[in-house]
Amino acid sequence: MPTKSTPTRYGSVAIAIHWISALLVIAALAGGLVMGNSTDPATRSMILPVHASLGILALVLTLGRIAWWVWGDRRPEPAPGMPKLQEWAASAVHILLYLVILLLAASGIATLALSGAIPAILSGAALPDFSGLLPRLAHGLGGRLLLVLLIAHIGAALWHQFVKRDRLLARMGIGG
Repeated sequence: MPTKSTPTRYGSVAIAIHWISALLVIAALAGGLVMGNSTDPATRSMILPVHASLGILALVLTLGRIAWWVWGDRRPEPAPGMPKLQEWAASAVHILLYLVILLLAASGIATLALSGAIPAILSGAALPDFSGLLPRLAHGLGGRLLLVLLIAHIGAALWHQFVKRDRLLARMGIGG
């Protein structure tokens, strides 16, 4: 498989960034949801360092992906026969995914910095209360928006694969 994308398929770099990012984002989102629904301080203290680390890795990969598209590669052409509205929707969801990941990273970092939680995380001490911080509120809303976007993205991919049977997932390395 070529490193760079062709007019009909993503290259190996784009595919690797996509799937690694997907795993990181889903794991970070799951950790955030568990923390948000937990009242146990020990559980939250245990999950937060992992959640923050996954979020930072997702940020780095997202910035790397953006740089790859700007300077290193070109996206494949839209799938043949795809209606313009679907092309627009796919593009909008992808742009929103990037923006929400960047928002989540910024609001997460701001929450940790403003709350003074970083020393607590590093020492294993009790975490401060994040609930009144504006960046924490944005982080929670961003997490919910990310969940909606992921459902739309995954749902569209599955619809193409199993309803339309147009093998669109093959462009992203699944199938021949």
